[in-house]
Amino acid sequence: MANSSEPTRDREMVELAAITGAHGVTGEVRLKLLGEGIDALRQHASFNDGALTLKKVRSDNKGGAIARLAEATNRTEAERLRGTVLTVARDTLPALEEGEYYHADLVGLAVVTDTGRAIGEVVAVQNFGATDIIEIRLDSPPAPKGKKGGMKAIMVPMTKAAVIEWDTSRLVISEDFADQ
Repeated sequence: MANSSEPTRDREMVELAAITGAHGVTGEVRLKLLGEGIDALRQHASFNDGALTLKKVRSDNKGGAIARLAEATNRTEAERLRGTVLTVARDTLPALEEGEYYHADLVGLAVVTDTGRAIGEVVAVQNFGATDIIEIRLDSPPAPKGKKGGMKAIMVPMTKAAVIEWDTSRLVISEDFADQ
């Protein structure tokens, strides 16, 4: 039995966008979209448990958006919101169809290949226009003494050829995509 003080899956917060800074002098903010785009934002009147109220949003024609929030009426107030992530409760999102997913559901999943080899963890889902790209941090041994280590990652397209299946605990990719 789950601890009753823990949020249920439906009350988990899902990130839809992040404020990257001010736009102009009237309080508009620039947004990095983390989900399905502007239409996903327009479905919600408020974010962050009602702390931020969306008045309007439009495309910036660069893959992001420009938004007006009731809580920012000038550039200074908009700049104070820089770094704020816009969230909504999962239960306010539309139900998923077969094969659909929310980016937040993939981040943190263990990644294995179709041969059973564990290779890492999903750390991000990006979209540069054509399809979603899964960023996988590779499990790697520690760097040899005196050598610099660093995060090693691969990017895998969210296509049937690359991502074979996923569930709530793991994402399975084709071995062909694991050794890039």
